[in-house]
Amino acid sequence: MLTNDDVLQAITEHQVRYVELWFTDIIGTVKNVTIPASEIEDVLTYGEHFDGSSIDAFVRVAESDMVLRPDPETFTLLPEFMGAQRTARLICSVYTPQGEPFIGDPRNVLINMLKQAETMGFEYKTGMELEFFLFRMSDEQPIVSSPHDQAEYFDLSNDNARMIRQEMVSILSDMGIGVASTHSEIAFGQHEIDFQYDSALRSADNMLTARTIMKSVARNHDLHCTFMPRPRADLPGSGMHTHQSLHHCESDENLFFDATHEYGLSELACYFLAGQLHHARAMCAVLAPLVNSYKRLGTSFEAPVYVTWAHINRAALIRVPGVTPGKESHTRLELRCPDPSSNPYLASAVMLMAGLDGVREQMTLPAPLEETLLQQDRSRMRHLQMLPVSLGEALQVLSHDDVILSALGPYISDRYLAAKRQEFEEYNQQVTPWEVERYLNRY
Repeated sequence: MLTNDDVLQAITEHQVRYVELWFTDIIGTVKNVTIPASEIEDVLTYGEHFDGSSIDAFVRVAESDMVLRPDPETFTLLPEFMGAQRTARLICSVYTPQGEPFIGDPRNVLINMLKQAETMGFEYKTGMELEFFLFRMSDEQPIVSSPHDQAEYFDLSNDNARMIRQEMVSILSDMGIGVASTHSEIAFGQHEIDFQYDSALRSADNMLTARTIMKSVARNHDLHCTFMPRPRADLPGSGMHTHQSLHHCESDENLFFDATHEYGLSELACYFLAGQLHHARAMCAVLAPLVNSYKRLGTSFEAPVYVTWAHINRAALIRVPGVTPGKESHTRLELRCPDPSSNPYLASAVMLMAGLDGVREQMTLPAPLEETLLQQDRSRMRHLQMLPVSLGEALQVLSHDDVILSALGPYISDRYLAAKRQEFEEYNQQVTPWEVERYLNRY
């Protein structure tokens, strides 16, 4: 565990000239304040004051003063190509001038949810599979019609896409971010990096960092890295499948495993799974937060549409991956509707709240829907709940789910709903080329 003294020592040892203080708005956009390294000791002790009035959905002008408090655990050196001088990075939580955690800070929202889990004896762990596209650039603009490579699912390509992925992984590893594997995905130009399992806060910090670093690496190769869920209608979408489990706070025992259950799930895991299914439609507004997210869900290969769970069926919303004998500590639930445009702090917070609600209420887990069962009884499809088909529907469902709203808190939930409703309204007002081509001469 890094301390403030460790940070100061590392800054001296590596001759760091500048330190970037990162935080996010509620949408998940990375914000930054850069300070000379000579100021870091004071900032570690007292925080860095900044004007929050211009940050999306943060505060009114009358309450603009905010304080960034760096988490020493997040200290890392940034790649040399990201700054003219040696630069380090710290992720911050946002506080009020009175020293209270700011209720509009997404990182604080997740920290509060993790504390709730801790009072129940649980530590929440996650691991994300991050999908993305690499497109060529022209005049500083990405060419969506020009994927960077011609590799398909797990292909061993001969172009430099593999080298770029390896460079991304190497840099992330140098920054202390563990990567389990990487490979080409289904579409040309599509890739995946799978991150090692970790505590939910560290996983969210890592996801925030990875997206920023991967974009910078791509730009360094005159490419555009995008986490847009569905950049082209003829391409599959990009998801952020999230593996998750609860562990004992003291022993670190995986509390989701039970050898006597058909799928190796404990009673706790079944309650947690039932809670996530129960709140899945409301969670979608946070886990799939863009208008474009709903061009992926239900229409893209392996993207879920029905609120179901299974072991084999990869179209299920939540899948129970198989566990190798002797590795029962890897028992987990894989939630498949999140996409990489989501705010990782808010996404983790609502996933945890939904699961804990299932535990508290001891919710009954419905029967799984495996592919073999689906083929035998398609009438079951008529009785299944479906995920929202649009951002507007997802926001409507979220606005009526008090449990998920409570995870966000009234401050963030009000502003999140307002910002996303405005986004959806602006989308609905657009006249698209498809509409003009189809209707202009016909009517």
